[in-house]
Amino acid sequence: MAAVASSSPIGFKQICGFSVSSSFDSNGHGKLQFKPGISASKSDLFGGSVNVNCRESSRVNGRRRMSVTRVVSPKAVSDSSSSQTCLDPDASSSVLGIILGGGAGTRLYPLTKKRAKPAVPLGANYRLIDIPVSNCMNSNISKIYVLTQFNSASLNRHLSRAYASNMGGYKNEGFVEVLAAQQSPENPNWFQGTADAIRQYLWLFEEHDVLEFLVLAGDHLYRMDYERFIQAHRETDADITVAALPMDEQRATAFGLMKIDEEGRIIEFAEKPKGEQLKAMKVDTTILGLDDKRAKEMPYIASMGIYVFSKDAMLNLLREKFPGANDFGSEVIPGATSVGMRVQAYLFDGYWEDIGTIEAFYNANLGITKKPVPDFRPVVFMTVLLQYTRNPDTCHLPKCLMLTLLTVSLNCKIHHSVIGLRSCISEGAIIEDTLLMGADYYETDADRRLLAAKGSVPIGIGRESHIKRAIIDKNARIGDHVKIINSDNVQEAARETDGYFIKSGIVTVIKDALIPSGTII
Repeated sequence: MAAVASSSPIGFKQICGFSVSSSFDSNGHGKLQFKPGISASKSDLFGGSVNVNCRESSRVNGRRRMSVTRVVSPKAVSDSSSSQTCLDPDASSSVLGIILGGGAGTRLYPLTKKRAKPAVPLGANYRLIDIPVSNCMNSNISKIYVLTQFNSASLNRHLSRAYASNMGGYKNEGFVEVLAAQQSPENPNWFQGTADAIRQYLWLFEEHDVLEFLVLAGDHLYRMDYERFIQAHRETDADITVAALPMDEQRATAFGLMKIDEEGRIIEFAEKPKGEQLKAMKVDTTILGLDDKRAKEMPYIASMGIYVFSKDAMLNLLREKFPGANDFGSEVIPGATSVGMRVQAYLFDGYWEDIGTIEAFYNANLGITKKPVPDFRPVVFMTVLLQYTRNPDTCHLPKCLMLTLLTVSLNCKIHHSVIGLRSCISEGAIIEDTLLMGADYYETDADRRLLAAKGSVPIGIGRESHIKRAIIDKNARIGDHVKIINSDNVQEAARETDGYFIKSGIVTVIKDALIPSGTII
């Protein structure tokens, strides 16, 4: 609940955007009086004004609660920083978060060779799963399930270490729990798609006494206040609300587009339309909160693959209406509109990136290093602490994001790169435009001397090695005088036995790989 302090005895002038005045009764007890607003017509609701009716209702647990009639605001729907939320009941008790881990992650291979896609490292110290989980926790949603069916061990380990101490017990305060695909007598199949994955665990989800299911993707990079998303869903009395991105014509052809009516209700879908079909999908995005200038630049809206479902609507759709549907985007959501359910669009006008490919993943990570304003900034970054083995003045680190507990040696140069935890960069090394993920564990000086004596290579980047436009996965061992620079500009190459792949011209060294000294890639 947003609040602005005042000098009144009660201490607040505004609660959730409502005018508040205070007084005391004859017994000295404080009272809050809410000033009711005026009911709005349909045109008012989408025309820029916020209109509220507020009244006092029954006592709950000894406290008075207020009930609020519908509030619809372009600012709220546009996810503006000036929007305020007032969920009743609040999200922590009324919303269940469900994060879809995705498939095998073949487009992100080899990063997904030994881990689920949501467990792929991001920004050197995070994982992809941390984005939706962080968004949930910052939006007061503390009951979170993560669905996956591939290489879930790393994901389980990360979630238990990162969130176990911050969450409560089952059905009490909160949890982040992985649900892996499983076979049963009733259903011998693995997850067949997004809708099927949720259907298979619907028996568990319906046990939670919540109003909505918040369905999220595990491979998107963005920051979003889900409470505003849920508020828009409730205010429009929607069965389903779909998060949407404004699009220009150039980008629109690569997405599934939606068409809306004057109330923001979705009435038509088109998958990657072109030509006349594309032009037919233009919408007036001022309905969803864009100003006139932005609306002309962005006349299309694309689904983000993020949904709020009313609980009853989800149960009805997956069990009764479409028991054989496997996918939300192409089957369940369009089907819901066809049977008359209210499916609303919610505009998210902020940074968003689908990082399902190696190129998108690489660009998103390097975008964090941009100055003065990065493309995306995770909520908290660890304090930079470099442990130089010699003179730190001889190590050049412009435009880099670096995490704590590194070993960086003499005369190395690091430019426009993300350097991960426990990285070791040896003397004379050059790192350019590179994501160096670091290591899961340390090797002591004694370990490194023993490896050198055996003619092997320690974890990290060897002496006088040059790495450019590459992704170096965890625990990689790069020998001395190695050049990973792709001087021949090879766009695609699969060299798994040699420890690397090239996709879109980006060299990716596989986790735990060994690149011998003197190798040129």
